[in-house]
Amino acid sequence: MKIGYKKKHLNVNLILGLVWLVWFFVGVFGKEKPNWTDYGWIVISIMYLGLYFYQKNYKYLTIENGIINVNGPFGKKLNLSEIKRIKKFAGDYILKTDKKELTINTQIIDPNSLAELNAEFEKLNIEWD
Repeated sequence: MKIGYKKKHLNVNLILGLVWLVWFFVGVFGKEKPNWTDYGWIVISIMYLGLYFYQKNYKYLTIENGIINVNGPFGKKLNLSEIKRIKKFAGDYILKTDKKELTINTQIIDPNSLAELNAEFEKLNIEWD
């Protein structure tokens, strides 16, 4: 099961990437002699557009084979069978095991996917705080 991002979250990254791309073209082609800093806008644009496409393709969370995985460059994995408690704090889910903690930001999750995530957590019969 894949838990995706809100469309608003994805669209903000896309719009920012396109704005910085336009700013790059204005800076490079709008001047006779562009500064070296004008080329920094393309780097920022590529980073935002890359983030948009990564988040669109790989989603926020993946739950497969009893493992919950937060996708990203520093993503975390956690076995669902090891979860002892789920704490809901400030709109986030904090999944706790004996040794690890995993925080899930529910404010950036698509509402339909959030319902699926809640249903998956209800199946676990775990203590909620």
